[in-house]
Amino acid sequence: MTHVLIADDKEENLYYLEALLAGNGCAVDTARDGAEALAKARQSPPQIIISDLLMPVMDGYTLLRQWKADAQLKHIPFVIYTATYTEPKDEQLALDLGADAFILKPSEPEPFIARVRAVLEAERAGALTPPKQQTGEEKVLLKQYNEVLVNKLEEKTIQLEEANRTLEADIAERKRVEESVVRLAKAVEQSAETIIITDTHGTIIYANPAFEKTSGYTCAEALGQNPRILRSGKHQAPFYRQMWDVLTLGKDWRGHFINRRKDGTLYEEDVCISPIRNVHGEIVNYVAVKRDVTREVQLEAQIRQAQKMEAVGQLAGGVAHDFNNILAVLQMQSDLLKISSGLSAEQLGFADEIGAIVKRATALTRQLLLFCRKGVFEPIDLDLNESINEMTKMLRRSMGEHIQLRCKCDAQGLCIHADAGMINQVLMNLAVNARDAMPNGGLLVIETSVEELDDFAAAQSAQARPGAFVCLSVSDTGCGIEPEVLPKIFEPFFTTKDVGKGTGLGLATVFGIVQQHQGWISVHSEVGNGTTFRVYFPRLKNAALKSSQSALTAPCGGNETILLVEDDLSLRVSVRKCLSQLGYRILEAPSGVEALEVWKQNRDGIDLLLTDLLMPDGMTGRELAQRVVQENPKLKVIYMSGYSPEVLASVFSSQEGLSFLTKPFAASKLAQAVRENLDAKT
Repeated sequence: MTHVLIADDKEENLYYLEALLAGNGCAVDTARDGAEALAKARQSPPQIIISDLLMPVMDGYTLLRQWKADAQLKHIPFVIYTATYTEPKDEQLALDLGADAFILKPSEPEPFIARVRAVLEAERAGALTPPKQQTGEEKVLLKQYNEVLVNKLEEKTIQLEEANRTLEADIAERKRVEESVVRLAKAVEQSAETIIITDTHGTIIYANPAFEKTSGYTCAEALGQNPRILRSGKHQAPFYRQMWDVLTLGKDWRGHFINRRKDGTLYEEDVCISPIRNVHGEIVNYVAVKRDVTREVQLEAQIRQAQKMEAVGQLAGGVAHDFNNILAVLQMQSDLLKISSGLSAEQLGFADEIGAIVKRATALTRQLLLFCRKGVFEPIDLDLNESINEMTKMLRRSMGEHIQLRCKCDAQGLCIHADAGMINQVLMNLAVNARDAMPNGGLLVIETSVEELDDFAAAQSAQARPGAFVCLSVSDTGCGIEPEVLPKIFEPFFTTKDVGKGTGLGLATVFGIVQQHQGWISVHSEVGNGTTFRVYFPRLKNAALKSSQSALTAPCGGNETILLVEDDLSLRVSVRKCLSQLGYRILEAPSGVEALEVWKQNRDGIDLLLTDLLMPDGMTGRELAQRVVQENPKLKVIYMSGYSPEVLASVFSSQEGLSFLTKPFAASKLAQAVRENLDAKT
């Protein structure tokens, strides 16, 4: 078996040669440089050495020189196997130094083995060429050797410089990529939007911190899970099938999720899911970018609700206005009956019953007008605590023994600018709703407090705004409100009560009153755990409190002349009869234009103008009054309408001491208003 020593610094070269030679019956020993090869050869001389030229510590040329100078080794064949020194002068130098063969890498196995065998055969036959040993020739060889080394060194230096430049460019590019990756990682980590990466089966392999904040699950809890842990049950199977159909085609999917947090609450997200491909174009992952839009959806719903209320309010306001004209006639005719002579007690009872029915209808109409913010609005500075205390006395009697009423009023004064009657109606409607939600008894809690809202707190509701507010809270321990019903509770005529037990105007009226006072209302309810309504009113810091009640003087008549302007014939006749019975001289007209004609003929004798506010001929009562008052500044004016002057704030913004009668009105109130205006000093 031939003993072969291989000297090469490349592992792959050693492996190749060792396998090749061993496969051809050789015993192989290896060395990583010339110095190691020389030491091994002196310890255990081989039968042939195969050496690379470019090696660390000791190169192949130096090894060759020392090999041929060693008496123990010089007769052993020396084969050069190189990929670096490939020029003819390189080969000639090696042969001159005593190399027995010069083979260029790479070499095919069969020619390589054949060449090695030929060298061994020549050695056995004594046919190897000895190295040049003459002194003069040795100097030439050394010079050639040095020249080769210098040339190779220059080549290697150039190659090294090029490699360094390439390496520097690679390092710079790698650094740029690393910086880009770091920036991307920070952006993903700090993103306010949820980012999830899954494998192709939907298993979560990454979730950013925003996912924890939105879903309530930690990243550790999410890893290895499927996003179906967030499913709320609000989407059916076809929804998810369509999503996966799009994704498996390699397309982006965009949609809207209603998901469930770890604590069980629902939230809504706008989602974009995109496939991630490898260099071969195969889908290897999916990335989902999700934005929590829960608050936006709620605000949009509130805006839509407000728009719906406004639209229905316009309709309700028109209906209520016309209805008030009818009620005004009934009220007036009922009052005229009661002051007529010759009626029996039974007939007077009928008149009283008509009056009671009118009051009930008036209350219903008032709810319509309050709901659409077109009711009579008479605000004063009042303490909400005082109003609550007065109302709770009545509420305790009306709630029933099965309801426990608890009142918690803030110790400090809670002053607001509000209509006392409307505030009472808000509390009454909320309390009645709470009572009806507790048919088997429960606890009703009424609280007041001061709330200071900053910009962040105000942003949580579409109606809220920063500032100081008084909060009226009404809570019950009743059945609660179903989530699907909650968005509809303020809609007019919507009710969950049995037929005949509710009009559906209670909460709609509350909504309208609160808006009319520049406030807002929020609701929190859990099925089986009760409901809390929180009503916010702007707080007054410096208020001049006064009683919401005004003393009424006894009505009486007179002999002055009144110009009555009303387009509704039945009401005009009823008012004329009432005032005529009190002794007044009545001139009447159905419109503003005709009233001007009456005025021209009687201007010096008219003491008071009693006019409807809105009339069909295009001239309003306000415009009529302005024209006649210009001619007679001492003329007294009383307006009548089913609306309030508050609705026409731009018309009456500069009007002081406005006298106004809200339809329907009692004959006594009409008589009192007329008398007070005629007796008032100009």
